[in-house]
Amino acid sequence: MAPEALAARHPRLFHQTAPDAWPGIRTHGLLPTTAILQRLHLPSAQIDALTHYPRPHGLVFEQTPLGRVEINDNRPLSHAALERCLDDGLSPQDWCAMLAARTFFWADEHRGLSRLLNAKTNRDRPRDVLVIDTLSLARAHRARIQLSPINSGATIRKAARRGMRTFAPMRDFDTYAGWAALRGRRDTVLEVVVPGAVPDLADHVTEVRRYANGSYRVLD
Repeated sequence: MAPEALAARHPRLFHQTAPDAWPGIRTHGLLPTTAILQRLHLPSAQIDALTHYPRPHGLVFEQTPLGRVEINDNRPLSHAALERCLDDGLSPQDWCAMLAARTFFWADEHRGLSRLLNAKTNRDRPRDVLVIDTLSLARAHRARIQLSPINSGATIRKAARRGMRTFAPMRDFDTYAGWAALRGRRDTVLEVVVPGAVPDLADHVTEVRRYANGSYRVLD
């Protein structure tokens, strides 16, 4: 799929992060959880424990080479629910590791971002939102971008089935409609995913917003 086709349907992407994380992201790029923990030089066993299982609590690291680092919990993931909804022989540990090695962007502000910001765990705490130009990001990272029709980091309520084909490479499809037929129905992209880091994210960010008390304030 051409970057232009994705951008025509989803002109903006959104990444939710901790307040004041933007200066570090602007300097170091957007890093997946595994890469962050590796840069903090944590023991391999500790990194495995934090990336192969659902994290019931967020993590905060002060005064690191990356500055202050906050890693979100992933309480919307249930180990038991993953055991029931995973395909392709994947284990819950496999899926958690796949998520921890990727960076994620919401393609749908209402179905994705707004639901996350208004979830019970986020409702009473400020969050920052990076607004990204889809066409710019997709052109720069076309060879790596993957598309997902589901919230891959949640198993709340009736968990959607997921497996190796959930993260489908954008380059494998000629058109948006061709991607939508992947799962046998007319899906829409919910997540735009990049395996590994996005070191040049600052080049694609058009706005930084602070979300608190149900409304936005533009920061940058």
